[in-house]
Amino acid sequence: MLKRINLEHILFLDIETVPQHPTFEELDETTQRLYEQKTNYQRKDEYTAEAFYDRAGIWAEFGKIVCISVGYFKMQGDLRKFRVTSFHGEEISLLKEFKVLLETHFNKSQHVLCAHNGKEFDFPYIARRMIIHGIDLPFKLNLFGKKPWEVPHLDTLELWKFGDYKTFTSLKLMAHVLGIPSPKDDIDGSQVRDVYYEENDIDRIIIYCEKDTVTVAQIILKLRNEALLEEDEVISV
Repeated sequence: MLKRINLEHILFLDIETVPQHPTFEELDETTQRLYEQKTNYQRKDEYTAEAFYDRAGIWAEFGKIVCISVGYFKMQGDLRKFRVTSFHGEEISLLKEFKVLLETHFNKSQHVLCAHNGKEFDFPYIARRMIIHGIDLPFKLNLFGKKPWEVPHLDTLELWKFGDYKTFTSLKLMAHVLGIPSPKDDIDGSQVRDVYYEENDIDRIIIYCEKDTVTVAQIILKLRNEALLEEDEVISV
């Protein structure tokens, strides 16, 4: 079934998120209390809510998106190119720009979105942040009333599970076992918060996000048993 999808109909993506504020103290009292309640199960007695705040970016209610990287294939006969670009800046602006892309270039019934763990993280996170900012959801993210087979989303983690829901396989591990080259200069996902707030280096985050987007595309190629992308086939625009 995967091979039946035209590669040009897939929009590959990855997002990077951080806590909404640099420190826990900058939250109002209500938000602090709600964050403490939300994270109680994860923290147990090991961390205070304040000490745990550097992980707030994983929840759409307490985090925000600082980068959305997207990639798509362009075919010209036997020539294959993969174009990758990123949306960054103020969250409401990057979300609106991403929505425009979906509604102008990936709005047909055959178009699908693809991410690693996208169904559990990227897609719902983007949708929740759009709702919070008062942005109407684009068709590809509005799942209300859709049957499972009507959801226009591909998830490389779900594809790798083959029906096994007991385990989680990271993008890095999956790429490694599939023989997909992994850049050695990537920052770790846990470092994004510090790179954003302490180093103010959004460019470093963009590079990291775009490399993950390319890796998601490489995994789809591997699952289709097709040749992986070469460096000269990837174009950053």
